[in-house]
Amino acid sequence: MGVAETVPEYEAGWQENVFSVLKAHGVKHIVYVPDAGHSTAIKLAEADNEIQSVVLTTEEEGIGYLAGAWLGGERGALLMQSSGVGNCINTLALPAVARFPLLMVVTMRGDWAEFNGWQNPMGQATEKALNLMGVMTWRADEPAEVEPLLHGAASMAFNGDSSCALLLGQRLIGEKKWLK
Repeated sequence: MGVAETVPEYEAGWQENVFSVLKAHGVKHIVYVPDAGHSTAIKLAEADNEIQSVVLTTEEEGIGYLAGAWLGGERGALLMQSSGVGNCINTLALPAVARFPLLMVVTMRGDWAEFNGWQNPMGQATEKALNLMGVMTWRADEPAEVEPLLHGAASMAFNGDSSCALLLGQRLIGEKKWLK
């Protein structure tokens, strides 16, 4: 079996923008399951002494963690891949019922130029599943879209106690290919 490699199609400036927008919105907790599409934001969060960077064993843990952070008076964001959205379906009821903000940044798989068929079903269902659970979604496929869309999602989440997600399309992240 080979290893997957991300072949970037665009400049990586948008990746730094993810972190800077989160920081500008007062995010103090960044929780994630490791993912190459989020690697820049993760590295920047780990290097920032003002941010708690927490590795999760599964994505739904992040929703509970962020509920606790909010109850403690701090903001957070969940970084995950679209396949992890399926793991969160039941847990997405928590912010809907408890009315606390949930901000998610989701790297898409099962999208444009996907090489791994196992990613396709959840990748195609991600946005619909989030919407069915009351999460507002926006999608960025171009580098220039990331910063304003994430700013808007963060504003709506933190100012309106809403669940919001920015989906980072696979065209933005870059095509993944098997290495031999």
